[in-house]
Amino acid sequence: MKKIFLSAILAGAVIAFGGTVFLSVENTVVGSLFFTIGLFVVCTRGLHLFTGKVCYVFDNDAAYAKTLPVIWLGNLAGTSLIALAEKCTRLVSLSARAQGICELKLSEPLFGAFILAVFCNVMIYIGVEGYRSNPHELGKYLALFSACACSSSAALSTAWRICTISRWAARGAAARFYICS
Repeated sequence: MKKIFLSAILAGAVIAFGGTVFLSVENTVVGSLFFTIGLFVVCTRGLHLFTGKVCYVFDNDAAYAKTLPVIWLGNLAGTSLIALAEKCTRLVSLSARAQGICELKLSEPLFGAFILAVFCNVMIYIGVEGYRSNPHELGKYLALFSACACSSSAALSTAWRICTISRWAARGAAARFYICS
C-alpha cells in the first residue's frame, strides 16, 4: 500500500503541474493540450491516478477496490503539496482564475456534479485505455489529448485543490471530497 500511496502522490503532483499550465493559458484547447503532459507522465510511468483507476474497478477483485481510497488520498496529497509550493511563487496569481472555476463547480447541484464527475472519469478512462491499447504512437497521444480536451473537469479538480489550499480551506473536507472526486 505504501508504494501505491507514493505513486498516487506523484500522480497528483504531475496532474497539479498540468492543472497549473491549464490555468496559465487563456485558450482551453491549448490548456488541455498542455494538461495532457500530466496524464502522459501518469501513463508512461505507471502512476496511480484515481480517475484512471476507478473505471477498472469492475475488472478486478476486491483488493483492487480497497486501493482506490489510498489512491484518492495520495492524489489529494500530491496536488495539495504542489499547491502549497505554488503559493510561495508568482503562480499564486492563478488563484483568481481558479476561484472562478471553483465557484462554478460549487454552484452545480449535487446530482449534476455527480454526472459531470462520471463523464470526466469516462473520458479519462477512454484516454488511458486508448493509450494502453493503441499500438500506434500517434494514436496513444491523440487518445490522451481527446480525453483532456473533452473532460476539463480533471484540470478543474486541480484548480479546486489550489483553491482549497488558499482562501477556501474553511469549506472543509466534505466539500473537498465532493468537488475533487
